[in-house]
Amino acid sequence: MDTIPPNPAPREKILLVDDRPTNLAVLTAALEPEGYEILAAPNGLTALKVAARARPSLILLDVMMPELDGLETCRRLKQSADTRDIPVIFITAREETAGLVAAFQAGGVDYVVKPFHAEEVAIRVATHLKISRLNQALQEKNQALEARTVELLAEIQRRHQAETALQAADEKLSTLTDLEASRWNLAGLIGRSRLVQKIVGDIHRLHQFPHTTVLITGESGTGKELIARAIHFESPRAKAAFIPVNCVAIPGELAESMLFGHVKGSFTGATADRKGYFELADGGTIFLDEIGDMPLSLQVKLLRVLEDGCVTPVGAAEARRVDVRVIAATNADLAARIAAGTFRQDLFFRLARYPVTTPPLRDRLEDIPLLVAHFLNLIAGEMGMKPPGFSTRALEQLQRHHYPGNVRELKNIIERALIESDGGAIEPRHLHLLQRTDLSPPPPAARPEPESAPAVLPLNLAAAEDLLIQRALQQTDGNIAEAARLLGVHRTRIYRKLAQEEAV
Repeated sequence: MDTIPPNPAPREKILLVDDRPTNLAVLTAALEPEGYEILAAPNGLTALKVAARARPSLILLDVMMPELDGLETCRRLKQSADTRDIPVIFITAREETAGLVAAFQAGGVDYVVKPFHAEEVAIRVATHLKISRLNQALQEKNQALEARTVELLAEIQRRHQAETALQAADEKLSTLTDLEASRWNLAGLIGRSRLVQKIVGDIHRLHQFPHTTVLITGESGTGKELIARAIHFESPRAKAAFIPVNCVAIPGELAESMLFGHVKGSFTGATADRKGYFELADGGTIFLDEIGDMPLSLQVKLLRVLEDGCVTPVGAAEARRVDVRVIAATNADLAARIAAGTFRQDLFFRLARYPVTTPPLRDRLEDIPLLVAHFLNLIAGEMGMKPPGFSTRALEQLQRHHYPGNVRELKNIIERALIESDGGAIEPRHLHLLQRTDLSPPPPAARPEPESAPAVLPLNLAAAEDLLIQRALQQTDGNIAEAARLLGVHRTRIYRKLAQEEAV
């Protein structure tokens, strides 16, 4: 099979400029056997035209010519962008220093003295062509290097900007500022632990998705409502309402009316139209706490609202469209409740479009120093006192505690310690750490059924008070402020009672 020979490399062009034909013939005879393509011009003006058109690799230029001599021809060649890089070798009959200097000043790279030898001309031409090729290659590499340098500088700039943005984001996500914590009341999220970073990252990420439903799970006292408020206030819905609803606290017979509203006359006592929580939260967020305890009948209606975006008030003939983000929270095991048939699986999947898990305080003990400092400043400010010091041993004791009541328990511990320290430094003796067994509910067999009558209180007033305080603390997971609210007393009364028990 015949093969197609490769295209031969183009021959390098040499332009010979001389007004004497004999010189042109001698130079052609010397260079043509070397494989060059020879071009000829009888004067400088013609040489300028040929050089601009043919772009030779090298020019051999006679100095003494009529009309336009070689020096001026060379100057004009160097003034043109098309020909300034072509090396010029002068041909001269004079070797005076002044003449040679003028040749080099005009832009020449070398000279050949007449009468010249063919071998010398060939060697000088070959040498300067090689130098020209090297210069061209070097120039191309420099240009490529400059282009790469520009690319690298741009890449460095982009990476620097990206790193700056990441650093700013990391600083923003790593911990909540005091201002944010104050705005959202997010003391429970103060910290730099990886778990807190994850939650704060979720909060900021959800800013871009203000319609996505969120399910927050975690133990009691870990700040589920705080996170829900953070999601709301960090979203475009921040200027609208945030409506918290405790699903356990809603009376069963009024649940539908409270959530979805009712119209006048729809049932006994409905003397006027009433908007439900969903309509009140229109444009904002509704927070359904303890969603795991919502009755099945209400779960069906909630699912319909989530799917259609419409609520139908009790007794109304038409549904009303609402724009509400739903955030639900629970400390219950929803998977177990789904298996037991007390929670709808389709509702779970509809709520858990974006799940967030709140970690127990015992899993982020490295955040305790920040939380302690925050609560000291917060509670001391409420009491109108200067935050006291906190001993190292006391802090170490707090970092070893298990915290069955989580952040809520820690706040109560700090508040009681502030009261007992009388404004002085807080020492280990001021810390009253509840153990898990102290707040554990009685076993199921010992619990009275909902229909059962309450246990009889002792007739001794002090003993009865002790029992009531113990029950209130059990119901509120150790939250002294909540227990005081249930009992209708000031929380300092509970602190004094607990202090008396410690003294005994």
